[in-house]
Amino acid sequence: MAIKVGVVGAAGYAGVELVRLLMAHPAFEVAAITSNADAGMRLADVYPSFAGMSDLVFSRHDNEALASCDAVFLAVPHTAALAAVPQLLASGVSVFDLSADYRLADPAVYEAWYGVEHTSPELLTTRVFGLPELFWDDLCAAQASHAAGEPVLVACAGCYPTATSLAAAPAVHMGWTAQAGVVVVDAISGVTGAGKSANARTHFCHADENLEAYGVCTHRHTPEIEQILEMPGRVVFTPHLAPLRRGLLSTVTMPLADDARTLTVEEMVEQYRTFYAGHPFVRVLDAGAMPQTASVAGSNACQVGLAVNQRAGVLVAVGAIDNLCKGAAGQAVQCANVVFGLDEACGLPGVALPV
Repeated sequence: MAIKVGVVGAAGYAGVELVRLLMAHPAFEVAAITSNADAGMRLADVYPSFAGMSDLVFSRHDNEALASCDAVFLAVPHTAALAAVPQLLASGVSVFDLSADYRLADPAVYEAWYGVEHTSPELLTTRVFGLPELFWDDLCAAQASHAAGEPVLVACAGCYPTATSLAAAPAVHMGWTAQAGVVVVDAISGVTGAGKSANARTHFCHADENLEAYGVCTHRHTPEIEQILEMPGRVVFTPHLAPLRRGLLSTVTMPLADDARTLTVEEMVEQYRTFYAGHPFVRVLDAGAMPQTASVAGSNACQVGLAVNQRAGVLVAVGAIDNLCKGAAGQAVQCANVVFGLDEACGLPGVALPV
């Protein structure tokens, strides 16, 4: 039998990407899509690319059909998930949350960075962090819980933390980074990462032919990156907005520990490939090659490239993802695949659009 799923916030960019992936998935059946603003409208009328492919109609977020789903994907802004998650779990529905509401393990850190009270901190002790390549065992434990009949909550990693952490985590885990060194992250995202609602920064006339830093020293993904890499207070994260629809490139500069400075970049590449063995979506490029957003657009892949600056004693790791797929919707489906006992790559595009 098909696994019935709902998508809350399906009219947004990440939400409609979820719908696109789930409709093509061999095991999932989309039973409900919601959008308060578009309730009563057909999906194909809001997004004509679905014309002739879907008869789905948007309902409101309080659609009772969600409670009868096997899983619900939440593609909503932060704080909206706080209201929805406890009710869905109480109904026995597993939740895959694309928002930031349950990512940070410490509710005080969430409240400090997001400026709102966390209303269900007890769920932070049982939620699973959704970044399969780095938290595989936790997702497998969630799979066991689900198989035992318990609903599970998966807080899917953000787009910037995904590209950054996949690029940096092997070096951190293998002890290559200096213990007291600052990790510098310069990352660039396409405009869809800002969501569907337009503002002065994402308006075409401002974003086109323009590149700018934003949220400098204040971006809310900073504590998430620090949590994943276990580097509290050591990450300097600067995001940038580029005139792209899809794509995210994160360049991570890490000071090397003394005993790691003798490693060649070729040796590091091999160690990275060993670290990610068995995870089909992370591709570590050959020494001397660097990833690019065009090489992952439309796919759930992450390309990683490495370079070593011997004079400065730093490793530069670069990660490229599609911010809407591996950075949001694709990652959520990947997590759901694991929880429901499917192959993690099931129904997900592994090859980017070549042109």
